[in-house]
Amino acid sequence: MSTPVRNHILTAEQKLKELGIELPMPPEPFGVYAEAVQTGNLLFLTGMLPTEGRSPKFVGRFGAELNVEEARAAARLAAINALAVAREYLGSLDKVTRVVRLSISVATSGDVRDHPNVADAASELLQNIFGKEKNPSRLVYGVASLPLGTPVELEVIFEVAG
Repeated sequence: MSTPVRNHILTAEQKLKELGIELPMPPEPFGVYAEAVQTGNLLFLTGMLPTEGRSPKFVGRFGAELNVEEARAAARLAAINALAVAREYLGSLDKVTRVVRLSISVATSGDVRDHPNVADAASELLQNIFGKEKNPSRLVYGVASLPLGTPVELEVIFEVAG
């Protein structure tokens, strides 16, 4: 008699390991604000930038100094930083029950139209960690400039377990 096969659903922390993603130390604020604020079961993250340590890894505007691949890499790094802040605040990403909202600002040359492709890099990372069923609503828009000259800035709202 064979043993029934059970579907094993990986937790967010297990998915990080499976994907080989090591979260960095969370970035420190570049001004006077909190990186994460929880009210009720919602965790609001401040604007996450594509930084390493205290410096931007990507500088420039999509469509001018940066191409789509570079802008996507910046969006992915900003999402990794968001995960690092959420983990530090919550203790574990397994406490995230849903990604509610993902807002992405993309600094552009003004004449580009591929904002969704850039934003998808952050969305894809979050989906790979939390699952398609926890995909957020999303807002993507182009702007003239962002803090530190970075090409993207993410705002994330998570629903978390009590």
